[in-house]
Amino acid sequence: MTGLGPVAWPPAPLRTTRLVLRESEARDRAAFIELFSLPEVRTYLGGPRPREELERAVPEVPGRRPGLFVVDLDGAMIGMVALDRREAERPGHVHPDAGEAELGYTFLPQAWGRGYAVEACAAALDWLAGILPGEPVVLCTQTANDRSMRLAAKLGFTEVERFEEYGAEQWFGVRPSGKPSG
Repeated sequence: MTGLGPVAWPPAPLRTTRLVLRESEARDRAAFIELFSLPEVRTYLGGPRPREELERAVPEVPGRRPGLFVVDLDGAMIGMVALDRREAERPGHVHPDAGEAELGYTFLPQAWGRGYAVEACAAALDWLAGILPGEPVVLCTQTANDRSMRLAAKLGFTEVERFEEYGAEQWFGVRPSGKPSG
């Protein structure tokens, strides 16, 4: 994936009512490993990776790249939200030249069902709308992922198309920039 373009990174931490969205730190490493190794988290993301492999592969400060926010609740990482450019060779685009901003997110199971994903994703989308006004954002998720489908609707994404990718039906939606979040 390519960066977001001429965006200063990292921004000042984004604060919501309950959360802080910030750049990754060394203290987040264990949570990153958990996110990538838990079967329930990775069900719709290609499956879990072996913890031993992750222990060797994950850098001391994981996820430190433009567009990736750690979602912090009371000083601990509970998930991550990423804004990237959608790769041109993948299906699903709203621009003829591809490269749309794409929202991604992953949360630890203990954070599920409490509205943290909506709150964190809305903050990231509002931040993006402030620095790249007029930029639509896309989201792709498996249709079988009910939680993700509900989140997309709550965030104001509307379906553009469905297609087969990674051996499963995918839902592809767009959210116009400037749309109120949450």
